[in-house]
Amino acid sequence: MSIIIFIIILGALIFVHELGHFIVAKKSGIRVDEFAIGFPPKIFGFRKGETDYALNLIPFGGYVKIFGENPDDESLDPNAKDSFVNKSKLIQAAVLVAGVAFNIIFAWLLFSISFMTGFPSVVTDETRDRISDVNVVVTDVLENSPAASIGLQVGDQIVAIKSEDNVLDENLKIPDVQNFIANNQNGFTLEYFRGENIQTSYIVPADGIVEGKPAIGISMDMIGSLKLPIHKAFAEGLKMTGQVTRDIAIGLYTFIGHIFVGKANLEQVAGPVGIVSLVGNAAQFGFIYLLGFTAFISLNLAVLNLIPFPALDGGRLLFILIEAITRKSIPTKVANVTNAIGFAILILLMVVITISDVVKLF
Repeated sequence: MSIIIFIIILGALIFVHELGHFIVAKKSGIRVDEFAIGFPPKIFGFRKGETDYALNLIPFGGYVKIFGENPDDESLDPNAKDSFVNKSKLIQAAVLVAGVAFNIIFAWLLFSISFMTGFPSVVTDETRDRISDVNVVVTDVLENSPAASIGLQVGDQIVAIKSEDNVLDENLKIPDVQNFIANNQNGFTLEYFRGENIQTSYIVPADGIVEGKPAIGISMDMIGSLKLPIHKAFAEGLKMTGQVTRDIAIGLYTFIGHIFVGKANLEQVAGPVGIVSLVGNAAQFGFIYLLGFTAFISLNLAVLNLIPFPALDGGRLLFILIEAITRKSIPTKVANVTNAIGFAILILLMVVITISDVVKLF
């Protein structure tokens, strides 16, 4: 199910990104030869006007084939008024930025919908008065721990813990739960909600997980529902979009900087396999939380595409900037070969990250 959800999310984000390129190109009078979700072989397709539309078998990608974006003799003809290369630098930049812009707008929309319907949020001093239905929720389960042995999962809501001489089942707070666990090292009964069902398990804490006291191997947060009226939801969604975009950009460019000094850690990066696992965890918290997670991935895609690296939108923008400053066109062969090499490096990097993700599973 996590894989299916991941494919749906990826397809939606790629569609939004490529739709941005498509709409701005069309509105700018540029011919679009193909709009495709996924990579060939083709599952089905149709032609409308000058554009072929296709849904392809391999779901990890998608593309818009814009006439003149990868220049050839036909598109370089000055009479080809519908060619990307024959438009102004401003229009070219707008077409390239549109994909990123649509991903950011899509994230804003998803965050806003989440706040309108009740976004699962961690209780803080700032949000305490606005959050309702607060519960102690499991946010992480340590491998090979007592919690893992009884099948406790991320997203489970702890509603009661009981020993022979003590019961904790009202107004649960994280410090109270932690103290209860530490003071009942012979074991206790744990009651928790998973979805719509309440489950009961007997668990015995273990030493060595937390220094100085018994523990069961979980992280917890006080999580409730933050529901806002429409105008405040869009305002809060915009605020969160800005904050998350900033944090992603700082993290990504810090990681890139570490690559050049030999300090990069692949443990900080997730590829398709790693994201599938994250999707599964997000789904445990419910559909609304999954919307927020999708917005987060959309912003990651936006920031990643702005990196000035060949084959990415940021690399193509860099070429346009160089041409605008020098008032000379970069030779077609140089641009096409550079983008091809960049694409090959990106594929190689994806393979390395995927292998790293698989290794983490064992």
